[in-house]
Amino acid sequence: MISGRLRNTEYVINLRALRNNIQAQRAALPAGSKILAVVKANAYGHGLVPVAQAALRAGATGMCVAILDEALELRDSGLDIVTLVLGITPVEEANVAAEAGVSLTVGSLDWLTKYHQFARQFNWKKPLKVHLAVDTGMGRIGFTNVAEFDQAVKLLRSYPEFEFEGMFTHFATADSADDTYFNHQYDRWEEFINSLDELPPFTHMANSATGLWHRDKITANTVRMGISMFGYNPSGKELRADLKLQPVGTLRTAICFIKKLKAGESVSYGATYTAKKDEWLATVPIGYADGYPRCMTGFKVLVDGQFCPIAGRVCMDQMMIRLPKYYPVDTPVVLMGKSGNNEITAEDMAEQANTINYEILTNFNNRIHRSYHY
Repeated sequence: MISGRLRNTEYVINLRALRNNIQAQRAALPAGSKILAVVKANAYGHGLVPVAQAALRAGATGMCVAILDEALELRDSGLDIVTLVLGITPVEEANVAAEAGVSLTVGSLDWLTKYHQFARQFNWKKPLKVHLAVDTGMGRIGFTNVAEFDQAVKLLRSYPEFEFEGMFTHFATADSADDTYFNHQYDRWEEFINSLDELPPFTHMANSATGLWHRDKITANTVRMGISMFGYNPSGKELRADLKLQPVGTLRTAICFIKKLKAGESVSYGATYTAKKDEWLATVPIGYADGYPRCMTGFKVLVDGQFCPIAGRVCMDQMMIRLPKYYPVDTPVVLMGKSGNNEITAEDMAEQANTINYEILTNFNNRIHRSYHY
């Protein structure tokens, strides 16, 4: 059995590799730079609370999440550190954030005014920590007008209901070989930065890709470390990372059933796979209900260091693989990670699935047990 679980399927998280990645990024930044660990989406599928705890031990200053619920889960776990919600939070939930000391993103003067009115109406006991989002070209959320941004800063500094904790932007093409659009966004960011006589405690314009390929352009004191923290390349296979990143996760299962498939016999839904000769066929307990995509049909896994093709369609809870020889039940099967001298990466899986490594990682759901190694 793997880790004493009742199903031989687990996601093994190497927290030493996570520490290496954070420390490698810190060493490449100017002295005094801070890192906010991005742990949204269950820490990119790796486990919100354990990853946040490990990131803090590795030197991260605080966390970024996508929604208020994720921030409150960190608070409930006892992590009373800087925690920024990167998405827009409804006005009626702002008091919950203020009480918990959670920082919220504000992307317009109108939204900030509504927060202020709500604070006055309900007599908030604690100020709301605010990071102003600047839309320099991502087109998602944030201020696009410097004059409006300056008005928001004045409002934040004028009212005790607020604490101006930070400002940030997000680059759309920092992971591309073509720097044209990145430079356009960078110039816009500089306009907003230069409009202030005093910067807030956290200024962050660098995401994972900027921290890897545009460190010379970082005019901020904080880097948001997302997918690179987990050892994966933000650009997939387009650009090569110059930091020695170590993949943090290994997805593995084990053979639960094995049989001899005879020539002419077919496998799985649609009978799309038919054996051309007698061969060993193993069933493994993982499927698309676990977040292992159905479109991985025709891909491969690793058994005893050897690549073994997936035979037939991936099912909801199980799938079948063709073996080069007989292996007993409970033989380990690696779906992502290393086995012997071979490796299957998140990028390899993404290429097969016609998507990006982010989606592969965040799809691994909680039906897969996580185990953590320090």
